[in-house]
Amino acid sequence: MTNTLTTDAQIINLLPKAFRKPLPSAAINKLTNLEAGREMWLLPPLVDLCARLREPGQQQHGTLASEGKAARANGFLHVVIPPDTSPILENGSLLKGLRERALEDGGIYLYILGALTAGLEGERPSNIAGLKKGGCIAVSNARQPFTNDLVLLRTLEYAATFGMKVFFYPDEPSLSKDGVAHEGYIASYHGLQGIPWIAETVALSTQLLMVEETGIAAHFSQLSCKSSVELMRWAKNKKLPVTCDVAMHQLYLTDDNLEGFNAMAYVLPPLRSNTDQKALRRGLKDGTIDAICSHHEPLNATAKKAPFEDSTPGISNFDTFMALACQLVHDEVLTLEQLVDKICLNPAKIAGITSQYEDIGGAVLVDPNLAWQVTAETMQSSGKNTPFFNQQLQGRVVETFFG
Repeated sequence: MTNTLTTDAQIINLLPKAFRKPLPSAAINKLTNLEAGREMWLLPPLVDLCARLREPGQQQHGTLASEGKAARANGFLHVVIPPDTSPILENGSLLKGLRERALEDGGIYLYILGALTAGLEGERPSNIAGLKKGGCIAVSNARQPFTNDLVLLRTLEYAATFGMKVFFYPDEPSLSKDGVAHEGYIASYHGLQGIPWIAETVALSTQLLMVEETGIAAHFSQLSCKSSVELMRWAKNKKLPVTCDVAMHQLYLTDDNLEGFNAMAYVLPPLRSNTDQKALRRGLKDGTIDAICSHHEPLNATAKKAPFEDSTPGISNFDTFMALACQLVHDEVLTLEQLVDKICLNPAKIAGITSQYEDIGGAVLVDPNLAWQVTAETMQSSGKNTPFFNQQLQGRVVETFFG
């Protein structure tokens, strides 16, 4: 971690030596003319393991162009999307065009999780061979259930024959059905149907045992509770081929933020208790949790207008992600080097794109002390659905050097 640039600004340079492409001369010129004494971070491009860009199928909330540009402006050059779009991402021959449009319209590299089961209906395997040929980095059933555990087992065995990694979003629907908030005092006080933490851990336990049985590589996304961290710690101690991530908002928000039926804080999996949040932070710090994703879900202005339980879950996260990431360093939850691992290098490894990531290169210039207010004007995403709206945050991407 050394400053290799001739400048009066304090630039903490964390670009990997493995990057094939050096920074262009225009970027070097800009960096060497920064304000004297200003602390800046030069990071590799961010890699997001879960974002919904709303295209295809939900363009009323966002598009590859709008959300791709928002991602890029906030440091994300590489973005992974789940398969539950409309149509479902299960036809390998159509995926190349989607990736090309994401690069042309939004300026980002798109990586696709193909549907694990046909139609995400949980009844039989999809055409995994075709999805692999079409360039999927992994397969997933998103948050959709399987008919039964035997179907899950056979589907994982089938995916394993093609060497495909599986992304899980653990949820047991019989326990979470119709729930909209973490089962606890806040949900009870507001008369909201709760989702118990065990809805996540029952599914996670089953899936981990299936991984142990089949040997398939698996990634568990958006863990939200203390027991899930403990289960992942157990799995890693057993040397199972597993990784996991947490959504950035889970590290800052709890079910207390639902007070007054705040639909802006309605997200699935739900915001959980203070005890869960502390466990997530500990798991991040000790390496049990490998990565932080945005879980970006932009929504239009009407989606949050209905009563809480009838509104649409989701938080727009690209624009606030870096400020919250900076706060993790300020709060000494992570060192800066650890942060780069969690939002850049580890996600690239998990997605299996390290070689491409290094070939493409690029850099993100961050001012970790820049104060700014979250408003419709300062947000790049089409979705303004954030519980941080009108709050002042500290830390922001001020320049990206992408080819």
